[in-house]
Amino acid sequence: MVAAKPEPDFTKKKEMVHSPLLTYFSVITLLSTCPPFVILLWYTMVHQDGSILNTFNYLKENGIEGFVNIWPRPTAIAWKIIACYALFEAALQLWLPGKRVEGPISPTGNKPVYKANGVLAYVVTLVTYIGLWWFGIFNPTVVYDHLGEIYSALIFGSFIFCVFLYIKGHVAPSSTDSGSSGNIIFDFYWGMELYPRIGKNFDIKVFTNCRFGMMSWAVLAVTYCIKQYETNGKVSDSMLVNTVLMLVYITKFFWWEAGYWNTMDIAHDRAGFYICWGCLVWVPSIYTSPGMYLVNHPVNLGLQLAISILIAGILCIYINYDCDRQRQEFRRTNGKSLVWGKAPSKIAASYTTTKGETKTSLLLTSGWWGLARHFHYVPEIMSAFFWTVPALFDNCLPYFYVAFLTILLLDRAKRDDDRCRSKYGKYWKTYCTKVPYRVIPGIY
Repeated sequence: MVAAKPEPDFTKKKEMVHSPLLTYFSVITLLSTCPPFVILLWYTMVHQDGSILNTFNYLKENGIEGFVNIWPRPTAIAWKIIACYALFEAALQLWLPGKRVEGPISPTGNKPVYKANGVLAYVVTLVTYIGLWWFGIFNPTVVYDHLGEIYSALIFGSFIFCVFLYIKGHVAPSSTDSGSSGNIIFDFYWGMELYPRIGKNFDIKVFTNCRFGMMSWAVLAVTYCIKQYETNGKVSDSMLVNTVLMLVYITKFFWWEAGYWNTMDIAHDRAGFYICWGCLVWVPSIYTSPGMYLVNHPVNLGLQLAISILIAGILCIYINYDCDRQRQEFRRTNGKSLVWGKAPSKIAASYTTTKGETKTSLLLTSGWWGLARHFHYVPEIMSAFFWTVPALFDNCLPYFYVAFLTILLLDRAKRDDDRCRSKYGKYWKTYCTKVPYRVIPGIY
């Protein structure tokens, strides 16, 4: 994201940043292929030694019937694990104390209010989970051993949840920040509501994106580490580097959670299949996949290589954090904060809201944000690479998340640029003249 983002217009059909044909094709493709891909990735990582070729040969020999046979059926234990975890996180979201934080004003004039207790929920979750294992109350290896069934249950359960969100958006929206595109497929995929809630205080997107999705990433990272320890009697240095880097990144996320509530995911993208199913299913399966692979493929990196990867990964995570911190401080002080020890370079950009009001945003053009309009995506992609590279290169599948993240962020950068160009007009043209590169300085 850049220093300011466009506001969604709920009085019009959702704007397409790609051609209509490409948009339809992309949406239908994602709806139909993402669920089976999750199962195929799990099956390949766990049962086919991480080899795409082995899975391909199996499917070539056994066809559709073979695929149906490898798809685990949701079991009672899978549903119990999901239910206990979801209820625990929902309770923490509602009941833990936290600072009152206001989100950005929406196009219809609403200002969402949140309770910033993410760090506390994160600490309580990990301490509780590790404590249950340490004192012999619950063994996290059970989660790994039933992982396929859990993913299968999440696929179907989250799809039903998205249907609920679609119906809710039509019959009982939580605010005026809701509307239909006029297309049932787009409404289901992109969502109907910007800020859906259950009751007054339970924010659905905070739950799906942060407390279920991102928290499950941390829980599964610890699970994979414990599974390898229980299986081999030790944890490899490659698994340690992977786990530490992912936990550092997730810690950074929850430390900065209030800033996340100002990003495209929360302040622009509505609650539909794209965001909610993605966070409920795609995050705990795809984002955690390098660690899933390492469970049965421990690599001995050696002290020097392990420390080098660890330092490089932490540096990338810090730069990604500092990019967001720099922009957040610039906004908080209305452009009066120092950027790299100097007064910031900025552009005052006027725009017209959906109500016809003229407002002004400040666009930061110095510091990290002077290197490229979305430079913060570079250290984020590199962070993913460094927590994946401990798997080395015997198989390419562990790097799927890195490839996926790269495509996702490059597409997001384009969507954000297109919206800001529409919003700011001539000011955005001036901004692009001062910051000519979209993501990679000097290249793109």
